[in-house]
Amino acid sequence: MRLPLKRIVVVTGHYGSGKTNFTAALALQLAAEGKKVTVVDFDLVNPYFRTADFANAFAQKGITLRAPDFANTNVDIPSIQFDLGGLAAAGETLLIDVGGDDDGAVALGRYAHMLNSYAETGELDMIAVVSFRRYLTRTAEEAQAYLQSIEQVSRMRLSGIVNNTNLGVETTTAIVEESVAEAKKLSALTGLPLICTVAPDTIKAPQTGDCPLVTIPMMVKLPW
Repeated sequence: MRLPLKRIVVVTGHYGSGKTNFTAALALQLAAEGKKVTVVDFDLVNPYFRTADFANAFAQKGITLRAPDFANTNVDIPSIQFDLGGLAAAGETLLIDVGGDDDGAVALGRYAHMLNSYAETGELDMIAVVSFRRYLTRTAEEAQAYLQSIEQVSRMRLSGIVNNTNLGVETTTAIVEESVAEAKKLSALTGLPLICTVAPDTIKAPQTGDCPLVTIPMMVKLPW
């Protein structure tokens, strides 16, 4: 997964878009390339799909994980007890997995001034992982409105789009191929580059034309 991303990558996305799976796969790939990687689990919203689930896998590959207190417990409201500014200033590759929708972006907005300073120096990307098989992002127009709300609440600007259209374990090659036209339309509507289309490595590789294809393992496991 060789993507043109900056040293600090903020990953946002609608619930079920696959952003956490994408973040985890990206972290493991970067570590395999020899980079020193820190992953920040900034999901204060969804108790089921968190990068904290990958703590053991990350540790085996030398990836540092910073997660909210009480992540993966039955406590309803995790709290942030790590220094995000210090992690950003450390000079290592930093991936920040943000909770879904406006609720997650609100928490990110607390650090907007600090993070925007890295965007201004060309060290930060904020990408949106989009699935056109999810509620509120089934069309390019719906996804555009969603992305605008994320930017408004977080007080940050997106720099790219990842098309991760999926139906979980029911994802097919046809589903991914059909999504490419809508992803390109979203890119045109927003003026944001379409970084790549993602597909699980369990299906036949889709044909995505001039849109780069990235295949990743399905790492997130359902909690039921």
